[in-house]
Amino acid sequence: MIWIDTIIQGVLLGGLYALFAAGLSLVFGIMRLVNLAHGDLIIFAAYLILLLVSLLGLSPFLAAIIAAPIMFGVGWALQRHVLNRVLGPDILPPLLVTFGLSVVLQNALLEGFSADSQRLPTGEIATASVQLGGLNLGVLPLLTFASAILVIVGLNQLFYRTELGRAFRATSDDAVTAGLMGIRPERIFATATAIAMLVVTLAALYLGMRANFDPNIGPARLIYAFEAVIIGGLGSLWGTLVGGVIIGVAQTLGAAINPEWQILAGHLAFLIVLLIKPRGLFPRAVD
Repeated sequence: MIWIDTIIQGVLLGGLYALFAAGLSLVFGIMRLVNLAHGDLIIFAAYLILLLVSLLGLSPFLAAIIAAPIMFGVGWALQRHVLNRVLGPDILPPLLVTFGLSVVLQNALLEGFSADSQRLPTGEIATASVQLGGLNLGVLPLLTFASAILVIVGLNQLFYRTELGRAFRATSDDAVTAGLMGIRPERIFATATAIAMLVVTLAALYLGMRANFDPNIGPARLIYAFEAVIIGGLGSLWGTLVGGVIIGVAQTLGAAINPEWQILAGHLAFLIVLLIKPRGLFPRAVD
């Protein structure tokens, strides 16, 4: 029963990692952009939610609702006025720009909030649980995993069932031809990044409610996001969820054996999957 509980906790933890990775997967799938500042944007959103909670006395959930359109605008402006200028066949300029953005965000947050770790107030939900058989499952982890599934379903519906989704796919396949058909790739790319920032806000909410955060932990969140995306297959949203679950289960199993092995076990699982399936579990997503 202990091992079953450990695996279930790992699956639920994978939901948080899937939220970290979903926005990254969406952006890569549409414009082949590797955003090295993605983890720092999650932390930026967490601090934004914390600021709204502190100033307005709101619950974290209400603060996240207010933060979401702000992050949407940040994503739009960032892509429209900065990242679109460096997109092209050479992947180096976007990498350099997003790396620079990562450094700027970390230092700005250090100046604004200091290096002290912070946490969003959770109230009773932090300790609330539901009993399933002989297992007690935390409400917050369950809510995180359910949110991850809803995000993946919603993004897939957007991508495959809407006019905007058709524009996403057309631009992803051939931006030049899409432009000849009346689609403006620069606006499509900005919209994609803006939507990714909505997912980032949700990821920041659950991160801040489940763990401490500080201005320097963005790169670590980025690593988890990258590993989940690569395990699932670049651009595959459902694969991202599977990748997050694999990392989460590996970490909880590693921690059950030896607490010092938690992070290492997740990275080893990532390497094992790459050795078996170098293109990830669902490589068709990038064909």
